[in-house]
Amino acid sequence: MASTIQHAKITGYATFLPKNTGVTVEQYQRIFSENRHRVYALSFWMTDHELAAEDLMHNVFYRAFAQAAEPDTELIDRALISELREMMPLGVLTLEEATCTETPSVRENILRVHLERAIVQVPATERMIFLMHDVEAYDHTRIASVLGITEEESRYGLHQARLRIRNLVATMVR
Repeated sequence: MASTIQHAKITGYATFLPKNTGVTVEQYQRIFSENRHRVYALSFWMTDHELAAEDLMHNVFYRAFAQAAEPDTELIDRALISELREMMPLGVLTLEEATCTETPSVRENILRVHLERAIVQVPATERMIFLMHDVEAYDHTRIASVLGITEEESRYGLHQARLRIRNLVATMVR
């Protein structure tokens, strides 16, 4: 059940949409509740700031609902990428050419905070690929479609992100 504040926000989305779509506030509420945790999580990891992530999440839903009366997850993901491009220095999502070197195993004394700090230091495109694949369980086809890159670039970006995270965690643990 949505709170009064959430209901007001969802009703706010509805004010920007054409009135003849036949979509009810309950349908907006269902779409919002089905996708908000994923969108907020990705927003938070990309911004590393709770309030910025909250604003970003709401902007994503405004954009998605403005594009379609009943947006699907891919449209919502594309809205997220569009919002991120506007707020962050993502520009064209590209992978850095500098490759990471393999770090020996870092299984000792690792805390969750080490992983969290490492993730937010990874370059934006690689971080988004890592989050979409390893956290949200997207396949490379879907990642490539949403980010506008090839599947091969998605695989390469995931590999680079994992190496960078491992290297960053290793430096924090030592």
